[in-house]
Order: sequence, then C-alpha cells, then structure tokens
Amino acid sequence: MAERGAQAQQLSRPGQVRLEGLLGEALEANRRGRLSHFITGPDSPAIAIFDPAHREHNEEGDWYGEHAGKWLAAAAKAAARADDAPLRARVLGVADHLAAVQDADGYLGNYAPQRRFMVPQPPKPESWNGEPALRTWDIWTHSYLLLGLVEVHRCFGQPQHLEAACRIADLCWRSFCRDGLDITSVGNHHGMSATVLLDPAAELYLLTGEPRYLELAERVLAQADANPRLALLERALGGADPSEIATGKAYQLCWNLVGLARLHRATGRDDYREAVDRQWQAIRDHHLSLGGGPFGGIGHRSREVFNPAGVFDPEAYIETCSVLAWIQLNRELLAITGQARYAEEIERSAYNDLLGAQAPDGENWVYYSYANGRRIHTNYWRCCKSSGAMALEELPAVAWAHDDAGVVVNLLGPGEARLPLPGGGSVRLRQRTGYPFDGSVHIEVESDAPAHFRLRLRVPAWADGATLAVGGEPAAGVVAGEYADVERTWSPGDALLLALPMRPRVHRRVHRNVQESRAPDGSPVRQQVLHNAWLALSRGPLAYATGLVDGYKPRETVRLPEDDAALRIEELPPAQGAHAVRLRLHFDDRAPLEFAPWYAIGDRRDRSWRLTWLHLAPTPDGRAEDDCGAL
Repeated sequence: MAERGAQAQQLSRPGQVRLEGLLGEALEANRRGRLSHFITGPDSPAIAIFDPAHREHNEEGDWYGEHAGKWLAAAAKAAARADDAPLRARVLGVADHLAAVQDADGYLGNYAPQRRFMVPQPPKPESWNGEPALRTWDIWTHSYLLLGLVEVHRCFGQPQHLEAACRIADLCWRSFCRDGLDITSVGNHHGMSATVLLDPAAELYLLTGEPRYLELAERVLAQADANPRLALLERALGGADPSEIATGKAYQLCWNLVGLARLHRATGRDDYREAVDRQWQAIRDHHLSLGGGPFGGIGHRSREVFNPAGVFDPEAYIETCSVLAWIQLNRELLAITGQARYAEEIERSAYNDLLGAQAPDGENWVYYSYANGRRIHTNYWRCCKSSGAMALEELPAVAWAHDDAGVVVNLLGPGEARLPLPGGGSVRLRQRTGYPFDGSVHIEVESDAPAHFRLRLRVPAWADGATLAVGGEPAAGVVAGEYADVERTWSPGDALLLALPMRPRVHRRVHRNVQESRAPDGSPVRQQVLHNAWLALSRGPLAYATGLVDGYKPRETVRLPEDDAALRIEELPPAQGAHAVRLRLHFDDRAPLEFAPWYAIGDRRDRSWRLTWLHLAPTPDGRAEDDCGAL
C-alpha cells in the first residue's frame, strides 16, 4: 500500500539494504540478542500482561505495555531484512495473539476497565509534571502498539494486523473526537505522554487515507495546543526553548515533534513544518551531547528533561529512549526535505550515543549514558532496552534511499543496497570502506546493464577538503555538509572514491551564567558570575574519550593553550584488536592522556568509566575572554 504525502526521499524497506562493519555488527547482535530472546511468544511476560485475565485486575497504571509495540516494530524489521524465518514466525504469532485478545471496542491495553483511557479522570492535582490524578500510560502503550502493528503489516502484508491497528485508532477517534475527552488529561508531563498519539494517528492516515485518522491527529494537536502548560504548536512557533515546553521532557517532546512532522506531510501546512524546524534547531544547537544524543537533567528532579539552553555539564544524562526519538525525528525530516543535515545527525547519534549504549552481546543496554561518567547496564524491563533495539532497526532504512532522480547514500559505512531506479529496474550498489575509522569510501555500481541516474553521496559537515573521484577522474561540487551529486549513465563496474580528511578536531564548551539586573538609574547591569570551560576531542564522526584519569580520577582540570592550533595531539596506531586511531593529548605539566572512541571505551563493559570532556583551568587572574561586568 503506497503512502500519501510528499517526500524528497523514499527511505529503504527491509531487505533492500544490508549494513556491514560497525553498524552491521550492532544490528546482528540486536537481532540475535534482545529481539530473539526478550519476547518469544504469547507466554513471554511482556505479552502475557495483555491477557484478559491479567488486565481485568490491573490497576497499577504502569507503562510496561510499551514493550510489545516496540518489540513488534523492531523485530518485524529485523526478521524481514535478515530473512529470519524463526523470528518472523514469533513476530506473526505475537501480533496474531494481540489481535485475538483485543476487545470488541478496539481496546488493546493492559488496564482494568475502570482505569482505561476512555474513562474520564478526576481533575488533575497541581504537580510539577502535570500527571493525571490516576496514574496512567494507557495511550502511550496504545501508541506503540499502533506503530508495531503497522510495521508488522508493512513487512509481511497480512491484513489482520492493520485491521487491529485501525480498531485502536477508531476507539481513540470516538474518545477524543466524538466524545470530547481531553487527551492531555490522560498523560504525564502536562499531557505530552499522551499527545504522542499524534505520530501513529498521522502515520495511519498516510497509510490508509482514512479521514478519521487525520481528524484524530489534528484533534490531538488542537488539544495539546489548548493546554496552557503544554501549548505545543504555539510555543514551538514562538521560539520557546525545548526546556520551556511542558516539563521539557526530551523523549516525549521529540516524539511529539515526529508526529507534527508527519502531520505536516499529511496536510502540507507550513506552520507545522516551521514549528518542527525551530525546535530541531534549538535541540541541535543547545541540547545535544558530543555524541549526538539529547541530554539534560542537571539539578532537576527529573533526569530526563532538557536543561535551559545555557546549561552545560558533561555529567548530564543521555537517555537512550531520547536518542531513539531524536533519530526518528531526523528520519522524518530527512524524508520530507532530503537535506543532508538530518542524515548527519542520525549518523552522529548512531556511531556514538546509540552504539555506546549497547553491550556487545546485543542483550544489555545502558539507560543513561554520560559524556563523563560510568556506564551502567540497566536491569529488569527498563524502557531503554527496547528503545535502543528499536533505534538500531531505524538505521538500514535511512542509510540508503532513492528519489525522483536516482539513489542517495545517507550514512557512510560498509554495506550494500539494491534500490529501484526512476525509469524502472533497479541497481545494486556496494560501499567498501573502513569508515568510521578510515576516510576512504569506495562505492561500486553493480548494475545488470548501463543505466542513467543521479547518485547523491553525503559529504560529512566535518570533512572540509574532501575530494571525490568518479572512474579515477576528479569530480567538482564537493562541499562539506552537503550531497555530492553525480548524474551520468552508469555501467557495471563503475566506481566512486570519496576521500575524507580524518583530522582530530577540538571542541570547546562553556557553562556560563550572567546575572542581569538594573541599576538605580534604570540602566542595565550585567555581570558574569559563573564560567566553567571544557575541551573534548573527536576524529571523523566519532567522539573520543579516555578512562579514569591516572586510573582513579573521574574529573581532571588541565592547562591547555587557548589556540586550538597550539594543542599537541598525537595520532597513534590502533590498539591490538581495535580499528580506531588513538589520540594522545600532551601537556606541559602532567603526563599525556590517551583517547579512543567513546562508544568503545572499556570494551563496552558494565561499570566502565568514560571521560569525554576535560575541565580547563581558569586564567591566573580569574578573568575570561567573554567576561562582562568586571569591576
């Protein structure tokens, strides 16, 4: 079934793309590990909670039902891309079971009748996060079930799974459109945990064309905007920082923005797109770690909220669930616009904060990562285990795409794809490279016959001085942060060579606070009262880090030149059994420190320490270059 809505890029479907190298290994560990073992059938605990006998008495208001939809979405993609028959059978068995236990009215949660989202809640008590009077994650669970059932249908084409999804959406339409229930009354974070329904409702409309689902999506947005503590569209258009929308909960806000982007695709409304663009830019500029994940939670009762834009702390929390939602937001914007910057952010998150949260066995995941901190593998049914697995399965679809003129290479790394061509037929392309450790990217065209099409190859934004050769001849139009376009008649065996400079790069951040007031005469007064400066290193797309300094220190203050060009950074060969160049940073007054890719520090073992940012010593007189208000 073809989807509606204009897209600049058509993302790949499972089975069209095979990733190898670092991302391919992570995907296979994910398929063989978490996706094959966490849920194996209807008797698995994460599915058994949907049995009528259990849900009739469940008044806990828990969120554990989310795992079913997350697993269905990720496992369906994994089974389809790898042609994994046993996993496919488990996915279909679980989806069929869920459809069988769905109530006649469409309800498919795991709550007792009196605690279901269709039952009006008592008035909300005043609280910091706007939580309902009765704890509930019912709409949240149904939103993931919608995404999971739709993905099972996409991958395997069986109508009963789409029909089960439509029954859920019809129940939501009756509750929020016909009966007038306010969706923000049944969600935490001033409703944001329920208004995520915007995403699957818009997706179901794009898939089916059923007007009720578009009405549902627009009603969800209208109610989100009418809640003064949320005011999603109004605040986003008004330039509010993400920390100022509802509670600033990163995961929920990013997922709401995914839905708003989809609703733009469904309606063509420019204000929806503008709102998403403004929030994306604010998150990109102020709220991402060096490894590309949303971060925050410093000095806040919640570890999972965006801090105000000026707050920087290398011990901020990076929730793996938020990394999932950020990747999905960039996926939607990439498909809508075809702009390279969205693929850039997906690649940065994937090679750093996503891989750095996964254990090599594919079973364990980190709930919270830190630029500077200890990795802790989370226990029990934590949400981030399923979110990480789901995020990895997003990557093949965005790695290679096709458009009206040809094919697009969005993510760099070894692998291959077979993609349709605009004039009919298909082409097979292979990417041979040591990326992200090496900057030489060789792409071969393996078509059955000559074919005319455009090949778009993303050049990373950090790769100033990159060059491209086609058939051994230099090509023009290579700009860092953009796509290099080569349109020609391609013959079997034709090849491109992209050469990316892999120089170490220096990053500086400052946590700065300026007190602003007025003098007695009314003139403005400003004075800097806090200034902490930090420095970090990267190479190519990889953030670098060291372990505990001198074997025991989780933080180090160092003296370094203010001029990046004066830093003494030595490149060392990879350690035995590793692939990445090591970096050694030299100092005048202490032993050098050695850095390696952040994701791999400690071999991704539980309890390993990773330190990305070094604290910079203050100047001898305490002044800073950007100081103000000094007496």
